Amino acid sequence: MAAPALAATKKQPLMERPNILIVVADGLGAYMLGCYANTEIRTPNIDRLAQTGVRFTNAFASAPAAQEPGPRDAALSDALAGAGYNCGSGDAFLDTQTPAKPFFLGLAWPSPATVSVAQRDLDLYAKTTFEATGWEQAAPNATHKEMLRDVPGNLRKYAAGITTLDAQLPALFAKLQQRNLWENTLVIFSSSHGFLAGHHGLWGDGTASEPVNMYEEVVRVPLIWTWPSRFPPQTVRNDVVSSHDLLPTVCELTHAVPPAAANRDGQSYLTFVYGRRLPKKQSWHDVVFARLRNTEMARDDRYKLVLRDQGKGPGELYAEVTDATEKENQYDNPQYVNVRDRLTAALAAWRARSGA
Repeated sequence: MAAPALAATKKQPLMERPNILIVVADGLGAYMLGCYANTEIRTPNIDRLAQTGVRFTNAFASAPAAQEPGPRDAALSDALAGAGYNCGSGDAFLDTQTPAKPFFLGLAWPSPATVSVAQRDLDLYAKTTFEATGWEQAAPNATHKEMLRDVPGNLRKYAAGITTLDAQLPALFAKLQQRNLWENTLVIFSSSHGFLAGHHGLWGDGTASEPVNMYEEVVRVPLIWTWPSRFPPQTVRNDVVSSHDLLPTVCELTHAVPPAAANRDGQSYLTFVYGRRLPKKQSWHDVVFARLRNTEMARDDRYKLVLRDQGKGPGELYAEVTDATEKENQYDNPQYVNVRDRLTAALAAWRARSGA
């Protein structure tokens, strides 16, 4: 354990360029994984991946929905542009790769609700009640009430889909080792958005309610970086990062020049991945943002602000440290007016930068 950790603290050669494998899951919230403290859904291979590298606890999606008129997450789409992005196992692509030339491969995992679930995985959850994972009766504003008539039953199928997808990783990593590619391959695992599997009495992504929502279950996503002997294993980072930050980070690692839009909306967190501190003259953004239809979110390490129609519609403000389940809306609470105004101003500045 000590050797990789020590190696990660040293300055890496300037022209060291790894193979890059990005696995992006659809509809997989961070709270659904064992490495993020879920005790009921079995994800042993993702959990093992987290043990070998760096896990971010405050990573957020910038567009928490799957079926929208545009890219489901423009930030992720930009990061994966030009990569060998596909929904398969990647075997055919990896069979053509050699250690002499770095590759960039992106793999898209479908929603756990749409995969062909192995019976053995269904059997794992036959008696699971998901009381620890948590769920509630249908909310009045739910858009998929039919899925909320039997939440435990539907959760068993969803959880089995997650476990079935998780089981794809060993064969993928074995292929990398077979091709002598593993030691120089950076693996990034994340999700385009999360999923409300009964939380808040809703079923689905940000469109599971009317109006759309920005609950933690749909915006907080897993983010794991691992690269053998380069990044410190068993590392947990609490820095607030966004999918907007992925492209600048990959560009810094590969010494590529990011497009102007990437620097406008995101910032490289490569220093955090290496387990280092930022230089004294460099600051980190303390607020990340998301947008879905007419709804926008500003989130820092303690609070979340949700505005609709740029503040003309109903707003929400949650104190995440003391109200992690987001049950108490503090938007009209005078005690939080300074927080609300600060995040409103940050959201307005982001809106102006992004041209929305």
